[in-house]
Formats: sequence, structure tokens, C-alpha cells
Amino acid sequence: MDAFYASVEIRDNPALVGKPLVIGGSPQSRAVVCTASYEARKFGIRSAMSCAKAYRLCPDAVFMYPNFDKYSSVSREIRAIFSRFTDLIEPLSLDEAFLDVTSNTSGLYASQIGKQIQAAVRDELKLSCSVGVGPNKLVAKIASDFRKPAGLTVVPPEKVAEFMRQLEVRKIFGVGPATEKRLNEIGIRTCDDVLNTPFLRLEHAMGSFAHWIFSAAQGIDDRRVHPHRTRKSLGREETFAHDLTSLPALLEELSLLAKKVSADLERKALQGRTITLKVKYGDFQQVTRSKSVQAGAVASEELFSAAREMLLEKTEAGQRKIRLLGLSVSNLEKRNLTVWEEPTLALEE
Repeated sequence: MDAFYASVEIRDNPALVGKPLVIGGSPQSRAVVCTASYEARKFGIRSAMSCAKAYRLCPDAVFMYPNFDKYSSVSREIRAIFSRFTDLIEPLSLDEAFLDVTSNTSGLYASQIGKQIQAAVRDELKLSCSVGVGPNKLVAKIASDFRKPAGLTVVPPEKVAEFMRQLEVRKIFGVGPATEKRLNEIGIRTCDDVLNTPFLRLEHAMGSFAHWIFSAAQGIDDRRVHPHRTRKSLGREETFAHDLTSLPALLEELSLLAKKVSADLERKALQGRTITLKVKYGDFQQVTRSKSVQAGAVASEELFSAAREMLLEKTEAGQRKIRLLGLSVSNLEKRNLTVWEEPTLALEE
């Protein structure tokens, strides 16, 4: 999807059309940019940037808090459009997914399906999306970002090598800023540079990850589209407007997080066996502490009790300033609902 959160808000409020819009929060807070409209991006505003910096770049921008319930609802409508063509849908997030259309229900070419999806999203939901078509996930993902917004980029198998060689190496999945820096240090900036570098030199710099980089630079990716991805964890976190040192205040925030995580588990009919506390101190140092429980955890009281114990005994809470708390549950499993529990919980995604 193109600037998904911002586009949904603009669609629902025509007064925002043409204005630089930032979804994230108040620039007076520690909120970060979730996404920005294309008008805002012209000022250099990007995702993960602090809203305070975004405000300095564009004081006239409109700042809004995200409404994830709304975005999730729209995401389900988008996925319903996908399902008209294939059941092999692997969501990456609310606004992005892989579709395997090798054997599709309409008998169309992939490029034709891409055009029909774009038209349906535009006509039915009044939103814009970009499509990448390729023989594998790596190529299709890169192609989807190639001509935003509302782009359609098709890379047939015989053009993959040519398509990849021109790209900067950071386009490869898994190559973040730190990896890109290490590659730059040995003279690698493009996929073509990867292929012209002796593999032993690449392996010396990158270790076992060199095999993936070398394959990806050629457009080789054997990963399948997995329509049923198993959720590994579920959690919430809160960045405070001001650093907290008061234990009562920290415990109050932790209790609220526990209630939110518990409600999420209830809604999805899940329980978990590992509870993890995340603490980010005022100097941005971050620590995580985990505790396993024998029976699956779901109740807010149980989550809070475990997190409280870890906060008080295994962190420097009360001694150092804390800017963020997070609470998550992993090793998830479906709950066996009893006859007196609300059965609709098990039906929600």
C-alpha cells in the first residue's frame, strides 16, 4: 500500500487532501513517525524519524496519532480482494503481502492480476497500492517499491539478473545499515559489486550471511509463500513523555501494559509460556528479562506479577531513569475454550 496509514486518514477526511500529514503522534512527545503522506515526504520526513524532527523539517505538517483498529479493518478488506485470485497469501504487515499466483483462480497472467488488484483497491476502497511481479519473493518485494506510488513493475525470469545488477546492495532483504557499512568498507555498493568480489573475501567480511548475499545479488530466492504464518509473540510497549524513576509510576504503567497484552491474548484466544519485560533506560541502553511459566499465561494479574518481579529484581528500576517499558508473551499456543467462555474469541483473526 502507498503511505497506507496516511492515505486511509486522507480518504476519510477530505480536508487533509494536499496537506503534509504525519502519522505518529504529537511533535511535543517522543512519538516516532509511523508513516507520512507523499506531501510530507517532500520535506525529508521518513518512517521511524522522531515526530519532533519531522516538525522541524515541516512545521506546517498535520500530526495525527495512529488508529490501528481502523487500519486493521481496512487491511482485512484489502486481503479479501487478494483472496479473489489466490489462497496463497502471506501478510508481512497491515499494508503489505506476498501472493503466489502461479496457479490462480482466474487463469490470468500475474501482471494482469496486479492491474486488477490495483483497480479494485482504487475503485472499492479509494486507496492506492503498488505491485511488484517477479518469479520469487525477493524480486517481487524489490519491484513493488520500484515505482511508488501506484506503480506496477514486472520482472520476468529472463530479466532478473539484469534487474538485480543495477541495484544498491541495501535493497537485498536482511541488509540493514550496519551490514551495508561493512559491505561498503570492502568496496561493495551494488549487486554487481557483489558478483565481482571474490567469494572468499565476501565470506571473510560477512561470515555465513555471505551465501545469502551472493545468491540474492543474482535474484535467487527459494523461499515459498507461507499463507499460515505462526505468530511467535504478542506484546505492547510504551514510551513515556518524560523519563520515569518513581517505582509506583513504573508499576502503574506496567499494570496498564499487562492489561492490554492480556486483552490481546483473550481476543486472539492465545496463551503463552514465556513472559518478557523490555526496559529502555534514559541513555537508550536497553535490556530484556524473561520468565517461563508452566501453565499458559493469559490473565493480566499473572502477567503483571511476573513482570513486576523482573522489574524490581532484575533491572535498575528506581535507580536509573527509564524512558520505555515493554511487555510481551511468546511460546504462544491456542487456548482450549471452555463452555462458559465466549466462543467468538476463537473465530477472530
